[in-house]
Amino acid sequence: MPLLAGLEYAADDPYAIRMAFYVGDDEPVEWIFARELLTVGIVRRVGEGDVEVWPGADDGTLHIALSSPFGDALFEVPLPALADFLHRTYQAVPAGEETEFIDIDAELENLLWPS
Repeated sequence: MPLLAGLEYAADDPYAIRMAFYVGDDEPVEWIFARELLTVGIVRRVGEGDVEVWPGADDGTLHIALSSPFGDALFEVPLPALADFLHRTYQAVPAGEETEFIDIDAELENLLWPS
């Protein structure tokens, strides 16, 4: 069944892609993927555990399998649209340059903040 999903990428979190799945009138269900996971998944099966990604059988889709304590889901994503989105993320933050976009001091402060 068709499902609306939105993709988001921010240079200040350069390793992550957020995908929001809109199910009915509820708040979207958000998953965070490694950008590299989706990129590699275009050419071969990758991932284990909660997330697996692999190319469709010459049908122009990318398969994303998600597993959680609440259930499992398999999505078919149009490959041209996802590839275009990924290309734009690499234009914003080239591969291998991600650390230049991270504020390490702020990240450490967040990790070390007393609870």
